[in-house]
This record gives sequence, structure tokens and C-alpha cells, in this order.
Amino acid sequence: MRRRAEIFQSILQPNEANSCSPMNPTTLEFSSSTENLAVVRAFVRRFLEAEGVSEQEITVIILGVDEACSNIIRHAYGHVPTQPIKLSCACEGRTLRFCLRDFGGPVDPEQFSRRALEEIAPGGLGLHLIERIFDEAVYHPQQVGTELVLVKRLG
Repeated sequence: MRRRAEIFQSILQPNEANSCSPMNPTTLEFSSSTENLAVVRAFVRRFLEAEGVSEQEITVIILGVDEACSNIIRHAYGHVPTQPIKLSCACEGRTLRFCLRDFGGPVDPEQFSRRALEEIAPGGLGLHLIERIFDEAVYHPQQVGTELVLVKRLG
């Protein structure tokens, strides 16, 4: 718990290394524990606030990044809480780019299951949510793991 608090505190401290530019993305590395999702949300919020993103857009984007991280924890790592995840946030003009990198098992985006939106049941809406929030959601299988690139163009 102490390590989580230290990570959270370092994220909230101003740091020139965390300034956003295409050449210097803001990066967070964390383990696949669901307890770290609060740290991820705070990290993304700080990044978006620094970019002057509206509160409404911040809330929606955080939801999408959180869902993508949850999917990695659940599907790539099977809820094993000690596996590495890397999140990079960058901006170019009014385009935001979030890259999530895991080192889990291989994925085939064509095999992802989505339930019908009309169906009332728990779960299965994460991919719909991600695809609605972001303008692009592209999965890049790696030799080990996957890189997910989420792109949001601001109005």
C-alpha cells in the first residue's frame, strides 16, 4: 500500500519530465492490480487538465482509458496483479494519443466478443464503450503482448 501511495504522490507532483509533447510523452508504468486503476485515473486527469481539456471530455476519456486497463488486467493477465502495464499519453495539437502496452498472451482483435447493446446483462460493453469514446482504437499484437493505441480528436 505504501508503494501505491508513493506512486500516486509522484504523479501529482509537478514534473517537467511529464510535460506533453509529441517528442516527450507522459508515461506511467504500473502493475496489473485493480488497486492501481485509481492511480491511472489520477494520472490521466492530470495530463488532460494540463492540456486544457474540458471537464466533460476528461470524465469520458478517463472512463475509456480505465476500461482499456481493466480489459488488460482481466483478459491479458487473468487478474494476476503483478504483471507490467505501460501507459503513455501524448498530444499533437488537438489530438490526444494514449498507448497501452501489456506483455500478456497474444490477442486477436477479430475474436473479441461484444454483446448486443439491446441485451440486458452484466459485462460485455467495454469494447463498445472504448470504440464510442475514442476516434481510433487500434490493437498492435507484439511478439510478446499487445499495444493498444487510443486516439481522441478534440473538437
